[in-house]
Amino acid sequence: MTTNTNADTAQGSDRERLLYGCMGLGGGWDTTPYGAADIAEAEAAVEAALDSGITVFDHADIYRHGKSEAVFGEVLARAHGLRERIMLQTKCGIRQADGDLPGMYDLRGAAIRRRVEESLERLRTDTVDVLLLHRPDPLADPQDVADALTALHRQRLVRRFGVSNMSAAQISLLQAHLEFPLVANQLEMSLHRRDWLETGVLVNTPESASVGFPSGTVEHCRTNGISLQAWGSLARGRFTGLQETPAEAATARYVASLAEAKATTPETILLWWLQRHPARIAPVVGSSRPERIRACADAVRREPDLTHEEWYGLWVTARGAALP
Repeated sequence: MTTNTNADTAQGSDRERLLYGCMGLGGGWDTTPYGAADIAEAEAAVEAALDSGITVFDHADIYRHGKSEAVFGEVLARAHGLRERIMLQTKCGIRQADGDLPGMYDLRGAAIRRRVEESLERLRTDTVDVLLLHRPDPLADPQDVADALTALHRQRLVRRFGVSNMSAAQISLLQAHLEFPLVANQLEMSLHRRDWLETGVLVNTPESASVGFPSGTVEHCRTNGISLQAWGSLARGRFTGLQETPAEAATARYVASLAEAKATTPETILLWWLQRHPARIAPVVGSSRPERIRACADAVRREPDLTHEEWYGLWVTARGAALP
């Protein structure tokens, strides 16, 4: 594999235009075993995603204490040929608190390998298409991490690699030790979570001090062909459900009016706002409700139908204030 420097053609393929996030599958956030109802819920969610044209499924080893992966593995085992029709992505690197042990990040090479092997077993598959490193580990040795990823790649346990919640500098440090390119960075991005966008326009303004997003990360990913995946893309229902501020209420009304004018859903408008950005962001949809998943189908089937003015209108309305 070689790094593609023509980033805007490398990102956002039709296959990866929208991802389904499986965090909501598998029952509760505890160690209680999942049951038949949880499997049925997962089957319904996967069916709704496939019906909507989504073929990339996003996991993490910690989701529902591993039950999200395990219940998805049940779905794969019951649906003949499904594995060949989809892409599987999972993450590792977060260890949840356990008794007296605090929650922590763990990107030691041996831990990465162990977590991947456990994910493969739960998912009932031989290979993960993409593995993301879930969070930066300040104690990680980049060469140790690279050695682990290289071994997983050579053994064909993982096809491609990426990161999640990392800055341009952190990505560059790891990439310097790898012979193959990192292909994705998953970040929280939505019409509500806009610091990834505003860090680029608030330069030389007093507001810039309030934006903590690492400047240059989006540009680094575009330059190096690293796909940007947006978790939290529907803003947890802030613009399609209950609003808490006047700006959110005004934005919800604008979103609804655009959806009506364009014969689509409010969910699609929110996803189009991300997809309309030239970085060709791939949103992750995480609802377990089939009707809400299907409400996102136009984000796969149609090109983002937002004018320059409408895109800015959504941004300014959500800000609740004019641009500088």
